Amino acid sequence: MTQTDRTATETKPRSSTLDRNTLMRLAGTEYHRFASLLCGLNDDDWALPTDCPEWDVRAMAGHVLGMAEMAASLREGSRQQKAAKKRGGVFIDALTGLQVQERAGLSTNELTARFMVVGPRAARARRRTPGFIRRRRMPGDELVGGRLEAWTLGYMIDTILTRDPWMHRVDISRATGRSMGLTAEHDGVLVADVVTEWAARHGEPCRLNLTGVAGGSWDFGADGPVLELDAIDFCRTLSGREPATGLLKAAVPF
Repeated sequence: MTQTDRTATETKPRSSTLDRNTLMRLAGTEYHRFASLLCGLNDDDWALPTDCPEWDVRAMAGHVLGMAEMAASLREGSRQQKAAKKRGGVFIDALTGLQVQERAGLSTNELTARFMVVGPRAARARRRTPGFIRRRRMPGDELVGGRLEAWTLGYMIDTILTRDPWMHRVDISRATGRSMGLTAEHDGVLVADVVTEWAARHGEPCRLNLTGVAGGSWDFGADGPVLELDAIDFCRTLSGREPATGLLKAAVPF
């Protein structure tokens, strides 16, 4: 969904908060888990609608494959970005639309097989990205919660490119009724990082209790409200997939 109530651009580029070894471990594990999810789908699952209204499971998987292929190869990444810019409009919408369209002709078996190959390649390519590249500011600004903000390339490469398949794994699991196989060591770390960023974005005191395997409890200051909800629902709310009130209106990108 494109928001139109844009305000002034944040000037300091946003960077990742977790250490890079942890971020790269999360990346490799997430690609593996997404591939495992695709392998477990049956023929009927691929046409099911998801929480992204324009995408069924098949289209969503095509986007995630395209994003992984972009991350795995500088040449492919450059090609996709140039093609998306030619489409015009909001860049991220043009990019994801391109990824879905270009992979629409693959059979579901071909799509799954390609993801199983490219996932590890994408993780390796992201790990090899040098620090002087990751510290650079991305050329464009991103719209988050109605505000334009700058990101470092490292924030995109190390954090967002893992959150994206993770959230779409949530989407596909919900659409198909498949278990996510949540663990504290992986999903819990991802959620905790989202919590840290969310708290910094709204800057208000609160106590947050997230239930489930990926959850936990956090105190931010004193005398604030107490929020309690499921850890996955918390992330879905911050991503705009569920209605938000109060502090939950502080959006976090995925």
